[in-house]
Amino acid sequence: MTPPFTLLIVAKAPVAGLAKTRLQPACTPVEAAELAAASLLDTLATARATPARRRVIAMTGDLADAERGAEIAQVLADGFTVIEQRGRTFADRLVAAHLDASELDACEVDAPELGSTDPGHGPLPIVQIGMDTPQATSAQLVAIARHVARPGTALVAPAVDGGWWALGLHEPRHAEVLAGVPMSEPRTGAATVAALRQRQLRVRSGTLLRDVDYPADIAIVARACAPSSAFARAARDLSAGARR
Repeated sequence: MTPPFTLLIVAKAPVAGLAKTRLQPACTPVEAAELAAASLLDTLATARATPARRRVIAMTGDLADAERGAEIAQVLADGFTVIEQRGRTFADRLVAAHLDASELDACEVDAPELGSTDPGHGPLPIVQIGMDTPQATSAQLVAIARHVARPGTALVAPAVDGGWWALGLHEPRHAEVLAGVPMSEPRTGAATVAALRQRQLRVRSGTLLRDVDYPADIAIVARACAPSSAFARAARDLSAGARR
């Protein structure tokens, strides 16, 4: 049985010229945004297949200007709660997303299912992912949720570049430590683990995955996805276009 938890996705609208800029100049701005859109759609499909109590997406950017924006909006309209990212830095936005998602949960906790008769029981544990790992599976997300079902626990799932692709927290307020963590650096993962341990948490490492950040990542991640996935199809289309 999967313990109740909130699945939080932190995402950026895949707008050409603003999304996945590190894929350029190997990709055009539109091609980079199309890959980002495919990655987000696969992430949302995995989220839909994951038995989370609530699925929240903290979004920045305008889907009206995004590649496949209408398709993404249609998916989000069924089963997702959309909140706006807020904060000056990416770390600030991560902290705010966790706290905002936990406030949503706190209003609707089903106390008896959590083994408590106290209607004021706190918010659910959170499993947070981004939109850059379309190969992530529902089973991996459930495994994180099971680990952080216990009080005093956290899980950091590392990325190949030294960052992390998923973060599990039993208590969402512990995301506050991210405000002091340098983001998008080779030491981001290690710094996150250290910051959580300073809170006396039991921190476990999760499955290592590769983010789609640079052109060399595209084919590697596509091979890790199902052939029918949106990202695998987009990668094939990109490769076919390059050969023409």
